[in-house]
Amino acid sequence: MTSLSKPATAGGAPATPYSPPVGARVDARTWVAVAAGMLGAFMAVLDIQITNSSLRDILGTLSATQEEGSWISTAYLCAEIVVIPMTALLTRAFGVRNYMMGTTALFLLFSTLCGAAWNLESMIVFRMLQGFTGGALIPMAMTLVITRLPANKRAVGMAIFGLTATLAPAMGPTLGGYLSELYGWPSIFYINWVPGVLLIAGLMYGLDKEKANLRTLVNADWLGIGLMAMGLACLTIFLEEGNSKDWFESEFIVTFAALSLTGILGWVAVSFSRPDPFVNLALYGQRNFLVATTLSAVTGMGLYGSSFLLPLYLGQIAGYTPMQIGEVIAWVGLPQLFVMPFAAALSSKVDNRILCSFGLLLFGGSCLMNAFMDASTGYDQLMLTQIVRAIGQPFVMLTLSNFAMSGLPPRDMPSASSLFNMTRNLGGSIGIALLATSLTNREHFHSARLGEAVSNYAPATQQRLEQLTQGFIANGMDPATAASQALAVIDRIVRRESYVMAYNDGFLIIGLVLIGCIAAIWMADKVKSPGGASGAH
Repeated sequence: MTSLSKPATAGGAPATPYSPPVGARVDARTWVAVAAGMLGAFMAVLDIQITNSSLRDILGTLSATQEEGSWISTAYLCAEIVVIPMTALLTRAFGVRNYMMGTTALFLLFSTLCGAAWNLESMIVFRMLQGFTGGALIPMAMTLVITRLPANKRAVGMAIFGLTATLAPAMGPTLGGYLSELYGWPSIFYINWVPGVLLIAGLMYGLDKEKANLRTLVNADWLGIGLMAMGLACLTIFLEEGNSKDWFESEFIVTFAALSLTGILGWVAVSFSRPDPFVNLALYGQRNFLVATTLSAVTGMGLYGSSFLLPLYLGQIAGYTPMQIGEVIAWVGLPQLFVMPFAAALSSKVDNRILCSFGLLLFGGSCLMNAFMDASTGYDQLMLTQIVRAIGQPFVMLTLSNFAMSGLPPRDMPSASSLFNMTRNLGGSIGIALLATSLTNREHFHSARLGEAVSNYAPATQQRLEQLTQGFIANGMDPATAASQALAVIDRIVRRESYVMAYNDGFLIIGLVLIGCIAAIWMADKVKSPGGASGAH
C-alpha cells in the first residue's frame, strides 16, 4: 500500500487525511515530495530577511529613504501572514499538487519582478505578491509531513521542517550579503529559481494529480477571510512601522492598531458563529496546542529577534561588511544540520518536555551570553554563543511541532499547521518590534546616564580630553580645532557604548523570556514522537 492511500488505524478512522498506517513503507516518490515541500518552506522563510543585508544597495538604486525602505519587508510579511491561515481552504479547492506548483510558479515570477523593480512602489507591490505566493509554502510543508508520512517516520519529517524554521532566518542575511557583494542585489531574488525549479519538479514527480473542487471557494467564509486579512495585515503594519513612527504618537499607527483589533475580533466572532470556518480557531482551546503555539510565538521572537539584533550590532559597532556578518551568522546554522537528526532520534524515546526545556535553556543561555558584549566583541567571541544557540534551537522547534499536532483529529491537521506557523511568524514580528523599540529607548537611557558621568567637570574626562587634544595638535591641527575634535571623539565613544549596552539589554530580554518559558512547557501533556508502533503519549 502506498503512502497516498487512506488506511484506517485499529480504531477504524484514518490517522490523518491520506496518511498511511504506522509501519507502512514510504516510497521514494513520497520522500521526494516531502523534500520538495521543505525546500519551499525554506525558500519562503529565507526571503523574509534576505533583503536586510542588501537594503542599503536596494534603496540607493530605487532612490528611497531608510524609512520608506522598511515597507519592502513589511509588504512581504503582511501578505505572508494573511495567506498562511488560508492554505487549508485553498488546498481543498485546488488540490495539494496543483496549489503548491501554481503558487511556486507565481512566487518565481514575482521574485524575478522584484529583481527588475524600477522604483520603490513597484518593489513594494512585487514583494507583497511574492509574500502572498510564498507564504503558503510554509504550512504546506508541515501538512505534507503529517499527511504523507506514517506516524513512525514523522519525527524525521518534523526534524527537517524544524530546520527550515531555524536555519532560514539565520541564513537569510548570510546569503543576501554574499550574493549582493558578489553579483549585485537583484541576484538575491533571481537565486530563487534554483530551489523553485527543483521544488516544482519534485512535486510533479512525488504527488498524484487531484481534481480541483472550486465550489469550495464559492461556499467559503469570505467575511471571515476579509476580517482576518484586515486584522493580520494591519497588525503587521502596526508592529513593523510602530517604532519608526513613535507608536501611539502617530495617527497612522493608531488607525492601524484600531483596524487590526477590529479585524481580529471580527474574525474570531465570525469563526465561532459558523459551523464551517475556513480555519478552526477552536484549536486554541486545546491545552497542548495552546501551549505549543504560545511557545512557538515566543520562539519566533527569539529566532527573528536574535537574527535582527546581531547583524545590526556587527554592522554598527564592529563595522563588519555584509559578507563578514554572514560568516558569523553561519555558525548558528551549520551545526543544526548535525544536531537535528540526533534530536529527532531522541524525540521518540524521551519526554519532549525534557527535550524542549533543554533546548530553551541552551537557546536562552546563548542570548544571555550575548548580553555581555563590548565594542571589541567580534567573530572569535561570538562563535561559541552561535554554536550553543545552534544546538538548542532544533530541540525547541521539533518538540513544539510534536506538541501542536499531538492528539488532534485528522480534519484539524491542516488548520493546526496553518495556525502554528502563523503564530510563529506573528511572534517574530512582535519580537522585532519590541526589540527595535527597546534598542531606541535603552540607547537614549544609557546615553543620558553615561553623559552624566562623562562631563567636562569629571577629572577623568578632562584628562582624556587633554590627551586627545595634544594628540591632534601633534598631528598639525590648530588648538581650537583639536579641542573640537577631541570632544567629538568622546561623544562618539559615549554613543557607541550606549548602543553596545542597549544591544546587551535586548539579548538579556530574549534570554530571560526563553528561559522563563521552560516553566510553561510543563503545562503540556507528556508527548513523544511515534517510534516503531508506538504513538504519542
